[in-house]
Amino acid sequence: MFFLLNVVAQEDPLVLNDSAMSLYKNDPQEAVTILEKALELSEANNNDFHIFKSKNNLGIVYRDLGRFEEAKVLSTEALATTDSIVKASAYNNIGVINRNLALYDDAISNYLNALNIYMAKEMPKEMATVYNSIGIVYSYNGINEKAIEYHLKAKAIFETLNNKKGISEVYNNIAIIYANDGDLNKALDYFKYSLEIEEALDDKKGIAESVNNVGAVYYYLEEVDSALIYFRRSLAIEKLIGDESGIAASYNNLANTLISTGRVNGAKQLIDSAMYFAKKSKATLDREIALENYSMYYEARNEDKKALSYFKELVKLRDSLFNIETNEKISQLEIEFQTEKKEKEILSQRADLAEQELELNQKNTQLLGLGILALVLTLLGYLFYNQQRLKNKQLKKETELKEALLKIETQSRLQDQRLRISRDLHDNIGAQLTFIISSLDNLKYGFKLPEKLAGKLKHISEFTTTTIYELRDTIWAMNKNEISLEDLQSRISNYIEKADKASDSISLKFNSNIQDLEAYKLSSVQGMNVYRIIQEAMNNALKYAEPNAIVIDLNAETDGLKITITDDGKGFNVNEVALGNGLNNMKKRASEIGGDLTINSQLDEGTSIALQLKTDK
Repeated sequence: MFFLLNVVAQEDPLVLNDSAMSLYKNDPQEAVTILEKALELSEANNNDFHIFKSKNNLGIVYRDLGRFEEAKVLSTEALATTDSIVKASAYNNIGVINRNLALYDDAISNYLNALNIYMAKEMPKEMATVYNSIGIVYSYNGINEKAIEYHLKAKAIFETLNNKKGISEVYNNIAIIYANDGDLNKALDYFKYSLEIEEALDDKKGIAESVNNVGAVYYYLEEVDSALIYFRRSLAIEKLIGDESGIAASYNNLANTLISTGRVNGAKQLIDSAMYFAKKSKATLDREIALENYSMYYEARNEDKKALSYFKELVKLRDSLFNIETNEKISQLEIEFQTEKKEKEILSQRADLAEQELELNQKNTQLLGLGILALVLTLLGYLFYNQQRLKNKQLKKETELKEALLKIETQSRLQDQRLRISRDLHDNIGAQLTFIISSLDNLKYGFKLPEKLAGKLKHISEFTTTTIYELRDTIWAMNKNEISLEDLQSRISNYIEKADKASDSISLKFNSNIQDLEAYKLSSVQGMNVYRIIQEAMNNALKYAEPNAIVIDLNAETDGLKITITDDGKGFNVNEVALGNGLNNMKKRASEIGGDLTINSQLDEGTSIALQLKTDK
């Protein structure tokens, strides 16, 4: 016993920490044993740096094992350190934990704290890791443009450093966005590329995550047997490394696959296992999926009462986790981060001004000394010229500083106003619409209704859902200073694709002759009004014109854009038919953005609606 204690006393906690962190991805349980030993030695030696480093590293390993609450406690205690690098790592780990617990605004706050330290220390690998993590939070909240922006920032740094693990994680996260947008084949390619890298690195956790993602894509591609093979492989690896959250996710995926393909027998045991590990790791997302699987399972077994009970529990959990204020808080945190950066730049400018003022005083003193020795008139002329030049330069700098402060203040006021309006729309309209949908779903699941009434309720639910989407479009536009033509064109294409699926007998086409999409910028009001005019024109054609084809043309002109919506339907006499609310709304929207809307129609020859809009280029 004496010999063993003597050996332990001679071990270095830093060496133990490095050893544990080099192997924890493949053998997390062994890493925990080594880190607990390092922490015991550090506390025995009363060395604060070693204590906080060991606690944070132990928190990182616990996080990978899905033990989120224990991990959060350890990394929070590590924030007491005076070492900025350990503190940054603790902030980052707490951010990852909060993301897994669906505390998205807290996650962003901790990520930004870590990023500030890594930027100050000029640590590119760690900066890229945080950028990637911020992108994941935006992706979870459906803000895909911001998500891709941060993932690409991380990718550029990882490629410069030739960091294979970082590149794999970026590709994996971008693949998730492609999958959510419905581009499954592209998502599968990215996931398989990520899996190849993880296998080459022999990173068990990374392999498990990539294998699970590949299985998910096969599931959505309806290649069920392939999906089950990958999900079972992922479960085996997660069990090997002991990641409770990963085990829950794999059980959920297997259960969902069996239920959705009619193989109900055996699914209940998988869901029970998923819920057990989800509660043990306190992984909110895994609990949510397990509740949804329970509802689907009992519905497949025609046990409607149990299915409804689990569905209500699922709705309650979702309502407690997600609302529009989360996205607003995330946006506000980033604004504060960007504002802080600008304030630092302004402080730097002020320091430059102070140095120039000191320089000016020194030169004035020198000129005064020379005035005693030189001719008075020549000296006075030179002194006057030099003073004026420096004063003008100083005034110019002060003016630039005031303009920068005013710009920041104006942007902050505008953003606050947009957030208030968005919140009002959500609270006064979005919440009521959501209540309507929830009430209709409760009626559908809770009562056996006549077919005609059930169809009517379904129509009302679909209409209300569409209204919510339009409300989100409006809120999305309000929260942007400007809308790029590329973004507008993408939304028009998505809308046409949805309309095309709903109208099999009608040909829908979208044409554009614009090559440089970045050259055109629209304000948020212009972008939304153009999008609404196109929607209104297409809806009128689909509803009244009985066309065979509808074509939308987006063309560049000398001083702006021209958008034309043409159908070959039955047409109408413009002079004889009174303009309805739809046509009047289009004219009003065009007028609000300084556009010119013309409507041409002939009986049995179709209708053409053209919008000409002046834009900045």
